Amino acid sequence: DQQRLITDMIPSQLSYGGVQRVLQNLLAERISIRDLPTILEGISEACGHSRSVQQITEHVRARLARQISDMHTNEAGIIPLLTLSPEWEQAFAEALAGPSGEERQLAMPPSKLQQFIGAVRGAYERQAQAGEAPVLLTSPAIRPYVRAIVERFMPHSSVLSQSETSPKARIKTLGRIA
Repeated sequence: DQQRLITDMIPSQLSYGGVQRVLQNLLAERISIRDLPTILEGISEACGHSRSVQQITEHVRARLARQISDMHTNEAGIIPLLTLSPEWEQAFAEALAGPSGEERQLAMPPSKLQQFIGAVRGAYERQAQAGEAPVLLTSPAIRPYVRAIVERFMPHSSVLSQSETSPKARIKTLGRIA
């Protein structure tokens, strides 16, 4: 059904393999790829700014904000959130190495990572005792890096960026990772 968009995009903007990696990235985070028209449009838009599969995936996630918000809405119609403190946001942003617009790496000292892991674990344990299953909310630029760390010790948790929460979503901030 999307043949026109695909022929315009592949291979001039991105290879078949690149599109496949974006779809795999979405599936790895349990995001449905049924809305293929929106996903392909998002890929096409992002290709104008970047060739980084990670950045393209993040752009597509923002386009799927309504769907992602609906996935994390609880029975009460609210998305329960934990947020990162401004200090952690800044620490992650400063630890990104590599040129902007390309695949970047997180270069944070191991002791600082252990401190972060401890803070996240503690916050999630407190919420679990209260009967909550919150989503961790970060800024868009650091979301993939925070998720890569969190998934190692909490594989079923979700990490969202502010751009992935629908404007119509009702949110409730339960705490902050400090």
